[in-house]
Amino acid sequence: MQPANRTNGKINLDPDNAEHGLAQLVLTVIELLRQIVERHAIRRVEGGTLTDEQIENLGEALMNLEEKMEELKEIFGLDDDDLNIDLGPLGSLM
Repeated sequence: MQPANRTNGKINLDPDNAEHGLAQLVLTVIELLRQIVERHAIRRVEGGTLTDEQIENLGEALMNLEEKMEELKEIFGLDDDDLNIDLGPLGSLM
């Protein structure tokens, strides 16, 4: 039997704990989008298409988002493994 907050790569949508499952789903989607934005930002920085000010703003925004994600994971009792869902043939999210 697995602990309540462990999902082994699956979203936990237990009807008795719907709030936790919904939080897990929402935070997983946000984490996926955060990773996509971060990769795109790195490509733009490496490509030299951003000004120094834009790079600074982007870095600050990404750090703020990461901090907020950590706060929300703590509030809902989730960790990185809980957000690391199995994307089938694409592999795991993280």
